Amino acid sequence: MRWTLKPKPDSKTVEDLQKSLQVDESVATLLVQRGIETYEEAKRFFRPSFEDLHDPFLMKDMDKAVARIEDALHNNENILVFGDYDVDGTTSVALMSSYLKTKSHRIATYIPDRYDEGYGISYKGIDFAQDNEFSLIIALDCGVKAIEKINYASEKGIDFIICDHHRPGSELPKAVAVLDPKRDDCDYPFKELCGCGVGFKLVQALASKDNKTIEDLGEYLDLVATAIGADIVPIVGENRALAYFGLQIINTQPRPGIKAIIEQVKKEELTITDVVFIVAPRINAAGRMKHGNYAVTLLTETNEELAKEYAKEINEFNLDRREADRRITEEALVQIEENNEKDRLTSVVYHENWHKGVIGIVASRLTETYYRPTLVFTKSGDRLAASARSVKGFDVYNALEACSEHIEQFGGHKYAAGLTLKEENYEAFKQAFEDEVTKTIDRSLLTPEIRVDMQIDLKDITPKFYRIISQFAPFGPGNMTPIFMTEKLRDTGYGKCVGEDDKHLRITAIQGKEKVVCIGFNLGDKCDLITDNKHFDAVYSIDENHWQGNTSLQLKLRDIKA
Repeated sequence: MRWTLKPKPDSKTVEDLQKSLQVDESVATLLVQRGIETYEEAKRFFRPSFEDLHDPFLMKDMDKAVARIEDALHNNENILVFGDYDVDGTTSVALMSSYLKTKSHRIATYIPDRYDEGYGISYKGIDFAQDNEFSLIIALDCGVKAIEKINYASEKGIDFIICDHHRPGSELPKAVAVLDPKRDDCDYPFKELCGCGVGFKLVQALASKDNKTIEDLGEYLDLVATAIGADIVPIVGENRALAYFGLQIINTQPRPGIKAIIEQVKKEELTITDVVFIVAPRINAAGRMKHGNYAVTLLTETNEELAKEYAKEINEFNLDRREADRRITEEALVQIEENNEKDRLTSVVYHENWHKGVIGIVASRLTETYYRPTLVFTKSGDRLAASARSVKGFDVYNALEACSEHIEQFGGHKYAAGLTLKEENYEAFKQAFEDEVTKTIDRSLLTPEIRVDMQIDLKDITPKFYRIISQFAPFGPGNMTPIFMTEKLRDTGYGKCVGEDDKHLRITAIQGKEKVVCIGFNLGDKCDLITDNKHFDAVYSIDENHWQGNTSLQLKLRDIKA
């Protein structure tokens, strides 16, 4: 691990903010590091408001999208709501279809089969629309690159409205409207919406025509917050407000499907992190192991008893997903070792029988072992399909673009992407990808980095300090949980390895007269650093420990060093 201490912000700015907010210097420093420099900015940060949300009609083509949907509703047209099979896609479809069904009974949903149709808009989906007399398709979380498929639909007399957040190519599809804040010609002020977020802006625009405000759309925000967490978009600006209010709905009045998932894990209050690790994997498991329709059915069900049945079924899919993920990760690690590829700058592995639904998770697992850009391939029809994952600071999308001569199609983000290629091109692509990464990556990016917000002493960790930094939530990209560093700690002598195979480390750290309990997950192998009264340095976040009715502060260790 590389520990990188963030540079101290401008002292005058910190001092001014400290005075205006009446807070400690450390709190003011943390805020300025996050780009919050004035009282008004701090007020918006700590107290998100619906007023923080932008006018949806600032988005390019929004007026066209609203006009076409209003025409379709007025003329009793059949509307097909189409979305990807992941969390962002299925929550988008659930949101849009739920809203439109309050206007018309001629609304249906379509999620492509991950294995038969692959990612995004499919010819099979368009044929389904034609066969069932759908004249308008609203595509969510996909479509911005589907030029040929939109043309195919147009030939059949089917209109498309695209709500996407992925990077467009050099040409846009000829749809009625292409809603994507990442369009070069789109002046929408916030560029980092997820697919469900773009869908919500369309719903917001439609609702405004009925004189409804954002306050009237609260019931949809549990879906938006779930998608924001799952899709790992920055939780800043508009996303922060949407996540903040969405979490309130999740914790007070969630839709029956989300409520049924929460009841399975018996957790009283969910954070965005809980949404990412509890709710999202279950929703995702439907599309990974069976079909995304199961997720949409769960998320749109209004009967609580039925929702419990669907949630139970989806939980079974999630258990199957975990087992497949564990087994394939083990096989992929063996493959890297047997091919003598441990010292390469990339991990590229393939087996024709690996489950396509979990190769993205496996790619993430491999980056935990070999911290480098990673692709996991499997057979998909007559092609190979892969999920790509990257390391912080390296744009895997650009690397794939440089290897595009070997690729059939690809799409995605800086840190995660998907692609397909012909089997005979696999070896050539694998070498080209290794060459491209070798040529372009900064070698320091191949060592995991912990970005440390500031150095503090144990005496600075008070209940009041913790209460204030807790209000920085919801945490996520762009506003990560604060990480602190403290030097010259010692253990009381009772520190020990805990958990299965002694994987974790539990110690009580002392500095001067102060002492605090620490838990270090997966740090069991560093136990020798704390023995025999040795001094050690630690990086950590501050957490609460609830035990037998008592609550105390604890340090969640990220790493320790001699």
